[in-house]
Amino acid sequence: MEKEFANKVLLITGATSGIGKATALRFAQAGASVAAVGRNEQASLELQKQIDSAGAQCLAISADLSQEGESDGIIAKTVERFGGIDFLVNAAGHISSGTIETTSLQAWDAMLEINLRAPFVLMQKALQTIIKRRGNIVNVSSVTGLRAFPGVLAYCVSKAGLDQLTRCAALELAAQGVRINAVNPGVVVTEIHKRGGMSEEQYDAFLEHSKTTHPLGRVGQPQEIAELIFFLASDRASWITGATYSIDGGRALTCAR
Repeated sequence: MEKEFANKVLLITGATSGIGKATALRFAQAGASVAAVGRNEQASLELQKQIDSAGAQCLAISADLSQEGESDGIIAKTVERFGGIDFLVNAAGHISSGTIETTSLQAWDAMLEINLRAPFVLMQKALQTIIKRRGNIVNVSSVTGLRAFPGVLAYCVSKAGLDQLTRCAALELAAQGVRINAVNPGVVVTEIHKRGGMSEEQYDAFLEHSKTTHPLGRVGQPQEIAELIFFLASDRASWITGATYSIDGGRALTCAR
């Protein structure tokens, strides 16, 4: 039986860990060729081996999305290797703590640069090939894009912006057959919080507390988010565009506590 995404091409950022890695592997299992963007060279090589083992092709691209001009190289390398792009998944993310009183301009810019500007630029640069192949885009947002949470001001704003970017672009490109959606996870076990400054002890405590803030009583796993991304990219979601899908164990339904 032919794999669902055989002869399809995925370009994904944040591919070397967490949700991005789980998504890259899920698409590869379905036969897609994967252009995997990340900053950790060793993690990129490990992912490439895993995708090879799944019987799919992988192009590991080392890039810093905060750097001007990197997006052009990412698109060019992907198209040169695979001939085009069917799916773009913006999974790279950055988080740090800060309130309206304590968030520095540098921290604000860094958050919006990775979480909002980079997806916008990649979407814009990839559009020519995505339109031609009637592909689609999935952005990895957050429950913080839908609800306000204290202490992560810039992160909330960046994800709310990503949700609106998703909706506006979906409306503008619908007539050309391009679908654009977003997923809005609650707390998922990844490295993002530790990279944002949490110690191991703080992160363990955060995960334990999160069991009480998510109505289903647990945090999420990257593979669960990958499955929703996979569905939204597939033809089974062919009449879905401009959606921001909560996948958060009920977190967005709750009051602050």
